[in-house]
Amino acid sequence: MKNWFWLGLILLFSGSVAAQTNKSSDSLGKKTSPVVAGDTVLIGDLDSLKKVKNKKFMPVPKTATRLALIPGAGQIYNRDYWKLPIVYIAFGGGLYTYYLNSLKYHDYLSAYKSFYVLDKNDPKYGELKPGLTDDSAKIVRVRNLLNTSSQYLPATKDRIVKGKNYWRRNRGFALVVTGLIYTLSIIEANVAAHLKTFDLSDDLTLRVEPKMSQPSMRTPTPGLRLVFNIR
Repeated sequence: MKNWFWLGLILLFSGSVAAQTNKSSDSLGKKTSPVVAGDTVLIGDLDSLKKVKNKKFMPVPKTATRLALIPGAGQIYNRDYWKLPIVYIAFGGGLYTYYLNSLKYHDYLSAYKSFYVLDKNDPKYGELKPGLTDDSAKIVRVRNLLNTSSQYLPATKDRIVKGKNYWRRNRGFALVVTGLIYTLSIIEANVAAHLKTFDLSDDLTLRVEPKMSQPSMRTPTPGLRLVFNIR
């Protein structure tokens, strides 16, 4: 009886030791990897940056119109950089034409004034100068742009009047064209901003669907309709 008691005690002790050994080996064999919160944050930041990068630029038409008051600024805001040379060449050409015609107009105007007495204290103010008639000829200095060169043309009073009126009309026409170009550049910036907000997707799906109501039919009539899906 005593031998059985000691035998059972030895078996119980050996079982507990084996269980502890197995637990320790399991704890050593399994390695748990810690969860790093920084990795999750980094992945989230990269995803958000990718979405921002892929987001399409959507201009605001009102902002584009206001910026277009400065020639070319509306096109820069819409990122239509290829339009800048067109805007500046057209606008600059209009200003160049206006200035050149204005320069020649003032040359003929000065020649025209030289025929008359312009001293307000003179009793003959506004009359032809003594010794001059309508058929008298004078040399008219006609300047070019930036006064790099000039032409000296003989002309009578009647010819000087015609030249003065001609260059004045051209100056007015150039001013109108320049104003029109300026207005068109503002309108173009507004329209381009509106067009960029449209959905220009390539998915133009066409499908055929049944339709029970038909035009000019009071009662339900079976039919078909074509549906375009532009999104």
